[in-house]
Amino acid sequence: MYPSYLNLSKKDLKQRIEKLFKLLEDCEICPRKCHVDRIKGEKGYCQLGFLPIVSAFHPHFGEEAPLVGRFGSGTIFFTSCNLSCVYCQNYEISQLRIGKEISFERLAKMMLELQDRLCHNINLVTPTCHVPQILKSLVIAIESGLNIPLIYNTSSYDSVETLRFLDGIIDIYLPDTKYSDNKVALKYSKVPHYFEIMKKAIKEMHRQVGDLVLDKEGIARQGLLVRHLVLPNDLAGSEKTFEFLSKEISPNTFLNIMDQYYPYHKAFQFPEFSRRITREEFQRAVELVKIAGLKRLYRE
Repeated sequence: MYPSYLNLSKKDLKQRIEKLFKLLEDCEICPRKCHVDRIKGEKGYCQLGFLPIVSAFHPHFGEEAPLVGRFGSGTIFFTSCNLSCVYCQNYEISQLRIGKEISFERLAKMMLELQDRLCHNINLVTPTCHVPQILKSLVIAIESGLNIPLIYNTSSYDSVETLRFLDGIIDIYLPDTKYSDNKVALKYSKVPHYFEIMKKAIKEMHRQVGDLVLDKEGIARQGLLVRHLVLPNDLAGSEKTFEFLSKEISPNTFLNIMDQYYPYHKAFQFPEFSRRITREEFQRAVELVKIAGLKRLYRE
């Protein structure tokens, strides 16, 4: 039965929420493990506290076609991020943290409003540091009739321990695969041990939902949809990422290779990041996908 969360009991959801909010008292929600008490308002790397902070929500038509369908993906943009990418196109939200603190009831109502607008899913963008708040709001939304799939749209810098709380709740995982070189990740996104953490996170996501499943209308119902942004000068380390996906996840991994890199934010401070990618760089990435043996390359 889709969505997955309708198969869980209220007791199960309540127990998960209690354990997650306990983690906020000495925060280990994400791999940074800041050990601050977010319940009391102490702030770690993400600068978030007890309540969710949202910058915007609306039907989104710029996502992959299996997510958008006819009526759009019901996108909720959460404020803050546990990465600090120098080229982030949403840096006002992720790093300047522009957004509004809202109640759990209001977050639940946002989900329901998107469903009322006939969106095919609820697309949780940058949810990593908001997992307890999302689940608490989800229970309220379920009680009021929420019944469309949930998408977890993430940078992949996620804790496996936290992801396990989402088993049977998230229908579609939408992870980025940003880097395969930890030194590059640390320099340009200020994130340590990215590749190892990303790999463990995506393995857990795939364990929960498997390969992407589409319905007869081509709409995603459940599974893993991976994104890979091609960066100039191969700073993303595409080859190692594709080999990981093919050999350690599945050759049937649904992969979207993106060519829309643009030097936003602080990118012009780094000559190697100060230009768009070339056609040759993108075509080389496509060739590497085929060499790795991945069979489901997304084409618009």
